[in-house]
Amino acid sequence: MRPSPFCTGGHTLEKTKVCLISLGCPKNLVDSEIMLGYLGKDRYEIVIDEKQAEIIIVNTCAFIKEAKEESVEAILEAAGQKATGRCRLLAVCGCLPQRYVAELARELSEVDLFFGTGEVPRIAQLLAEADQGKKPVIDVGEPTFLYDHATPRAKSSPFYSAYVKISEGCINHCSYCVIPNLRGTLRSREIASVVAEVRDLVAGGVREINLIAQDITAFGLDRGAAQLPELLRELVRVDELRWLRLLYAHPAGVTDELIELVAEEKKICKYLDIPLQHIDDDILARMNRKVGSGPIRQLIASLRRRIPELTLRTSFIVGFPGESDEQFAKLLHFVQEGFFDRVGVFRYSREEGTPAADFPEQIAARTSKIRFDKLMKAQKRVSFQKNRALVGRIEPVLIEGVSEETDLLLRGRSIRQAPDVDGQVYITAGHARVGDIVPLRITDSSDYDLIGEIVEASCCLSTAPP
Repeated sequence: MRPSPFCTGGHTLEKTKVCLISLGCPKNLVDSEIMLGYLGKDRYEIVIDEKQAEIIIVNTCAFIKEAKEESVEAILEAAGQKATGRCRLLAVCGCLPQRYVAELARELSEVDLFFGTGEVPRIAQLLAEADQGKKPVIDVGEPTFLYDHATPRAKSSPFYSAYVKISEGCINHCSYCVIPNLRGTLRSREIASVVAEVRDLVAGGVREINLIAQDITAFGLDRGAAQLPELLRELVRVDELRWLRLLYAHPAGVTDELIELVAEEKKICKYLDIPLQHIDDDILARMNRKVGSGPIRQLIASLRRRIPELTLRTSFIVGFPGESDEQFAKLLHFVQEGFFDRVGVFRYSREEGTPAADFPEQIAARTSKIRFDKLMKAQKRVSFQKNRALVGRIEPVLIEGVSEETDLLLRGRSIRQAPDVDGQVYITAGHARVGDIVPLRITDSSDYDLIGEIVEASCCLSTAPP
């Protein structure tokens, strides 16, 4: 995700101006919004322009090599503002200091404050300490923080859509993944807390709720039993909620009960993001993925049979240690079979502290890049064919604004497209307000995007705030 600076309203001369730059995934974005919520209750004014800020905060990602490099680049850019602009204090938080605080403190003398993923609610106190005391201030402890419905949060996403994090941490322990080190073990929110937050968001104009976690299917396991179906049954009862989208579901947790709920409940989008990571049994076993190729294929068949309209998203890793040409060919053929509407592909990143980092037969970067390109090319053809099959159909589309290409076109997302990661719909005819959910006839398509015209405008389901 590109860096996201945040701004909330109001201008108070007495308040210190703060700019927060958020990097990484939507889960990190929620943390950033919570930090802004705490700062908004204190003596700080949030600004969007780094040049206006007296304090700059960079909320970092450290999941894979590319994310770490992006985080360091953002920190150095912010340090430039400290050297030449109004900024007097630079804070770095989140996953990068949680993992590398000693190295960062040694190499980045420009940074005044480092704090980890568990110190989010103490942000105002830590900024005050760094602003007044000896620098740098370092506070990286065990990641135990878990927000709830009463936690202050300054929402930065569009008024009609929001991410809701239902749990923190992970217990899957995939051999390549550093998340347990960065975020701790699984901690699930109370069902009533999630429902209360969703009610508040919907009352404020939100119509699309995107449920997120490291693994949403693990929700409740730390209390003894998976509770995602129970949570969903409560959430679909929230009046005025239109779309409820499920992201990041481990295949081992996609049960018959969950499939039936997605199939039957109108408010639950017929959309699932189920990261599979590979299809070769030996690779899956070494990844510690818990589900083999046979059960994966059975799950896909069950989903397609019971939810014919399902949009299925997944992700794969290429270049995992020991991945042979034959094993990659198996994965490539699996993608070419056309099961998936959306696919994200990652090149394996050798992360210290993970079991896979010590595996033999590490794959050369050039080989991983070639495999990445082949897999993306194969899915591109699949995606084009699936989009072409939608031409002529009428689909519900959420209006998001004017096209970035031309102000003559509106843009939006169909119910088949999740925010930030999927394509868009470009609207060539018809009128609607931002936040409206309208019926749209698909008239054309490209590899990842759709083109269409609004129909039955008088029946539009407006979700714009008054």
